[in-house]
Order: sequence, then C-alpha cells, then structure tokens
Amino acid sequence: MPETQPPLTLQTLLAAYPNTSAMRDGTVRSPLVNFAFADVKPANRAFKALVREQKFDLGELAIVTFLQAKAFGKPYVLMPAVIVARGQHHTIFYNPERGHLNPGDLHGRKVGVRSYTQTTGTWVRGFLGEDYGVDFRRVQWITFEDPHVAEFSDPPWVRRAPEGKQLLQMALDGEIDAAIFGSENPEGTPLKLLIPQSAEVAARWAENHGGIPVNHMMVIKQSLAQSRPDIVREIHRMLKESAAAGPAKIPGALRFGVEAVRKSLETIIQYSEEQGLIPRRFSVDELFNDVTRSLE
Repeated sequence: MPETQPPLTLQTLLAAYPNTSAMRDGTVRSPLVNFAFADVKPANRAFKALVREQKFDLGELAIVTFLQAKAFGKPYVLMPAVIVARGQHHTIFYNPERGHLNPGDLHGRKVGVRSYTQTTGTWVRGFLGEDYGVDFRRVQWITFEDPHVAEFSDPPWVRRAPEGKQLLQMALDGEIDAAIFGSENPEGTPLKLLIPQSAEVAARWAENHGGIPVNHMMVIKQSLAQSRPDIVREIHRMLKESAAAGPAKIPGALRFGVEAVRKSLETIIQYSEEQGLIPRRFSVDELFNDVTRSLE
C-alpha cells in the first residue's frame, strides 16, 4: 500500500473571529493540512509581513492591500472566501463642537485616515463620491502609516501627519475636519457620525451593491495553489464549515464562491482604480487562478 503523506503545516495569518473559531480550535480539521497560526492581534499588524516578506503561506488580507499586491506582482492568489465584511458608513466622524458638517461639505477640508490605502478609507471615499458628490482629489487626506505594499507611493492629495500626532486627538483639537476610524472606536467623545442614520444607509447600499462591503478575504501563495489544489480545496471547505459552526450570520456578509463576491469585488476594484490605488481596473476573474476560481 502507498505510504500516506503527513499533513502539510502552513504558516497562517487568520485571527480569531466567530466564523474562524472552529477552524482555529481544531473543531474543524483535516488529515491533509495543519495550521501554524500567527499570534498577531489585530491581524492587520502582519499585513506588511505578508506582502513584503511573503511570511505566510496562507492568510487573511484586506482586499485593497491584495489588489495592490497583485498590481506589484506579489506571489499570492485570492480565494473566494470572505473573512471580514461590514458596513463602513459608520466609520467617518466629525467634531460638532467645531461646527456642523454634512457629508458633501468636505471639499477643501482635511480628513484623517490611518493610511490612504486602508480598505475602510477606500470604501468610504467611494461612498462619498458616489452618493454625496465628493471629489476625493479636492480633500486633503492626512495619514499616519505607510502603505502595506512598499512599492506604492501616496498621490499628491495625501499628506503625512506630523510625527507623534494621533488621529483621534487631531479630530478633537480641530486639526482635521473629519476622521475615518478602522477598528478604533471614538465612543465617549464629542465626535459625531458624518453620515446620519449610517446603519440604515449602509443597509440600503449593501442591497444595491451585491452585499456588505468586503474587508478581509483569504489569500494563498501561488506556488501552493498550483502544486497542491487538493490543499486549496480543503482549506476552502474548512473555512466554510467553520463559518457555518459560528453564530447566526448577517445576510450578505460572509460569502463563498466567486459569484457570491463578484459585485462587491467589482465595486472595490472600481473605487481603487479611481482613487489611484491600482494602475488599472482588474477583472474579477483575474484575481483568482484556475483552482481558486472553481471554489464555491
């Protein structure tokens, strides 16, 4: 009888979410593959290591970071598995103590965001342009971090905050007019949502745009995807089973398969190209290879 191959152990970047817990704790397992999970919280702290050093065989990655990584030839391919998705309309705030601000009032103003390439910021700029007539080139974007992909250079409408400055404090002090927050939460401050009734607006947007905005999806090294399609299919199965084992899902959030995410990907590709984040508008299908494109 042929000798059974031992499981392949993959260096993996995948944080603990309700939809990944069963995979991380071994409830969902496989005879083909094991995972050496990176101890990184939050996962975005390791995105630079993934795209700059190719430190991980497999990992969650912000979708705009992946699009830029593809543009600069990084050796990863997308898997059609959404790990994190959320409405993004609630992430931009202003300080009402310094005067009322409407979403369409940002021309000539300063808006802070962790990085110009941050996926949340890309979505929000897209909403502001599409629904409120904001030309992002007429806004001064104030950033605090480098892009994850080292080869990308910020466009001329982006400026770095002075050393030592913090996003929240600059918004409170009036040094910026609005601020986009990612995982940070400005609760307990005077800051107010720039987009009123953001939850209702986000729900309508998702209904009209093919689902809740994608934030993180899975990527895998191209070499592994080409040499071990059985491993790729097994990982996808495990991600789906782990998500199913978690709590009740928000419709339109976690999705699997290319067609389930096609419209969301078309939108973020459009926004990214328009905002100068990628040099051309990729087709959805070219983000995948023959193996990952067939996953459902």
